[in-house]
Amino acid sequence: MHYDPIKELLGRIFNRSPFLRKSFYKMLDILLLRTWHIHRAVKRTMSHKQAEILDAGMGFGQYSWWMATNFKKSNVTAVDVKSEQVEDCNRFFKQCKIDDRIRAIEADLVSYRKNNNYDLILCVDVMEHIEEDTAVFENFAASLKTGSELIISTPSDKGGSDVHDEGQESFIGEHVRDGYSIEEITAKLLSSGFSSVKASYTYGIPGSIAWRLSMKYPVMMLSLSKLMFIILPFYYICVLPFALVLNYLDLLFSHSKGTGLLVIARK
Repeated sequence: MHYDPIKELLGRIFNRSPFLRKSFYKMLDILLLRTWHIHRAVKRTMSHKQAEILDAGMGFGQYSWWMATNFKKSNVTAVDVKSEQVEDCNRFFKQCKIDDRIRAIEADLVSYRKNNNYDLILCVDVMEHIEEDTAVFENFAASLKTGSELIISTPSDKGGSDVHDEGQESFIGEHVRDGYSIEEITAKLLSSGFSSVKASYTYGIPGSIAWRLSMKYPVMMLSLSKLMFIILPFYYICVLPFALVLNYLDLLFSHSKGTGLLVIARK
């Protein structure tokens, strides 16, 4: 299954006004377990009030917007390879009157480098789309100031991309890899110039169940027919309370394995 057509459909619906877009961001904050983990990690990292931040692979721009509005003395550079995403996000940032502190630029992470410039780099659901991952990690290390951190959220090799058996196809067709092992991503980051790496599993048993209820099954419904938009609100009324409890449990406990990885690397 390919996510991009569904993303484009959601974009056309929620980009009609800043209010709708902010509402969409809030919805993603609630539904996406990775957002719960990312928000906690960023808050812990941002102990200082002023920083230069890179959102490496911004997508819809929800993390860029969240960081710009929560850390108001910081500057955010949002990078994406798709020109339409860049134009769309810059238009939204200007409508929100935060374009003096946040800007989107079109760039490829395989080549993008700004030496010793950033206090934090955030990379969410990006590395599973890039074949040349070592080049990206080297650029991240070069672009960070000494003592600063990189936060990555990506699928693991323990069922990431909903792949559980050898030869099974990924649920997400745009992925070039099903997931990283902790050992693999740690070794690649250390060899790319980082001094320390801490990786932990996310989407343990409770998180994996929540993901199926709140994300996988709704996406499958939308891929069948746009009419499912009518049914989805009633579906979420039934399943959302259970999904939220499961998300909280996933955030609360550490996991011996999980389908996601949260990686924090220090230069």
